[in-house]
Amino acid sequence: MATPRNVAVIVGSLRKASVNRKLALAMAELAPPSLKLSIVEIGELPHFNEDWEASPPPAVTAFKSAIEAADAVLFVTPEYNRSVPGVLKNAIDVASRPYGKSAWNGKPGAVVTASPGGIGGFGANHALRQSFVFLNVPMLPHEAYIGSAHTLFDDAGKLANDSTRQFLTQLLNRFAGWIESNLAH
Repeated sequence: MATPRNVAVIVGSLRKASVNRKLALAMAELAPPSLKLSIVEIGELPHFNEDWEASPPPAVTAFKSAIEAADAVLFVTPEYNRSVPGVLKNAIDVASRPYGKSAWNGKPGAVVTASPGGIGGFGANHALRQSFVFLNVPMLPHEAYIGSAHTLFDDAGKLANDSTRQFLTQLLNRFAGWIESNLAH
């Protein structure tokens, strides 16, 4: 078997009990053998400041290095005010700078949004896609919105919904194919 593709998973919520973190962990367990999903933390990143581009703080250097080392990126995020959580937008900005040296460039990507509401983070999903057109991240065209996400996990935080498990497994298999087709260029 070939070496699995390294997928950097960016969770847009910092809460330890976040349903999006639980979802990201469940997806890591459901991933096909061709993918290795690893969460890359964003909570310690400073707010982007162009003044430190020439000599970025260690947290920024480590984050950019983790993104650069990945074959692909997967975003698992809630929606805040019909858009992307500020901490996630900051992470995107931090890794995209300085101009012309974006860590995101050419990395195949996918977005899964989850929320307690019925539309499952539609606004965040589309806001991310808009940013990544500019940053040259070919996004998996299959959209994934997971509503009522707080009802999908058992008391231990494990995914307990079979139809969601099946949906995510199919999505991850599509993503594996998307990664291969985009890295083949």
